[in-house]
Amino acid sequence: MSDEELLDLRFCDLKLSIEGTPLEERIDQLYRELEAKRLSVRPHFWLSEEWFTPDGIPGVAIPFYLADSRLMKLEERQMFEVEGGTVEWCMRILRHEAGHAIDNAYRLRRRQGYRETFGNVSIPYPESYNPKPYSKSFVVNIDLWYAQSHPVEDFAETFAVWLRPRSKWRQTYRRWPAFKKLAFVDRLMKELRDKKPQIRSRKHEEPLRLNRMTLREHYDLKREHYGLAQMYSYDDELRRLFSESPDTSRPSAASFLRRIRRRLRRDVAEWTGHFQYTIDQVLAEMIQRCRDLKLRVDRPQEEVERDVLVVLTMHTMNYIQDESHKIAL
Repeated sequence: MSDEELLDLRFCDLKLSIEGTPLEERIDQLYRELEAKRLSVRPHFWLSEEWFTPDGIPGVAIPFYLADSRLMKLEERQMFEVEGGTVEWCMRILRHEAGHAIDNAYRLRRRQGYRETFGNVSIPYPESYNPKPYSKSFVVNIDLWYAQSHPVEDFAETFAVWLRPRSKWRQTYRRWPAFKKLAFVDRLMKELRDKKPQIRSRKHEEPLRLNRMTLREHYDLKREHYGLAQMYSYDDELRRLFSESPDTSRPSAASFLRRIRRRLRRDVAEWTGHFQYTIDQVLAEMIQRCRDLKLRVDRPQEEVERDVLVVLTMHTMNYIQDESHKIAL
């Protein structure tokens, strides 16, 4: 099927299953990691629109596209990346969601020690958050400093780092304030060894088979959710990067940026941990301003590409650290 044909399908018509896919192997790997720690909880999994663990349920929803290679390609074309699309990335997220599932299974957030370590879990769950990229009070597992978004996410991220085989968290975090959180999780999980969970619900929330939304509607909403709240002025930097010369024999700056757009987007995402979709919007604005200003490339293209990468990274980091900036959850 073409992308356009796929986008008009409803989720309930996809007829997807975890069984027999690479996802099944990764879930089995997670179970082996839990077994190695002598934890008896085995979260159950189902397919939905996105990653999430519902409150009060020791189970995890996995995004639909990870169950089918064709849909992974569609996801990449729509959002420029596939969250959880590699084995390592998927395992990081699975460990994180397993932390939520264990939190639910044993009602851990009700414990005083949990609240003293991670904060007030009763505060409303935000739609977005302001990260502090260089804070050492939080572990780093998933990109975008996700542990900083809410106390329950802080616990899940800390659990994920603790669970990962050969993570060497004692050495990596020994001088970080986050170390006490890892030590708390280590003590708590030893206490829970071989204990049966209090909550054993096998409920599925928002399963794919009941979702009548089309993929087109899904991606329209998703792009809106992860879009830029505001744009910045790039004119001064662009005039330093490119020439305002009317010489038409020189390549246009807009065409040059369009040609290297994908590589720039990928490299900045690696450096900043930010969503490629958001970075692409910054690039789109820069390309439009180059077109408006009629700028041209008047230096060796490798040199210009290097300088553009610096400027794009700077604007992305400024956007992240701006007080008005929020990272969408």
